[in-house]
Amino acid sequence: MCRHEPPCPSFTANDREAARVVAVHPEQGWSLLCNGVVLFEDTGELLPDGNTIAPHRPAVHMAA
Repeated sequence: MCRHEPPCPSFTANDREAARVVAVHPEQGWSLLCNGVVLFEDTGELLPDGNTIAPHRPAVHMAA
């Protein structure tokens, strides 16, 4: 699927979010990556095989 050099990480790789963005829809809150992953602005993901990855933003700690 990917024609980039070096090739983008596969959707099964741990670094799948490092793939290049091929379509951006900020008004809808998602982007399509070269490896077929749909990345949502809340950091959730929809994989090409239909599996999902729950949002995984780092926790924000408020200073006291």
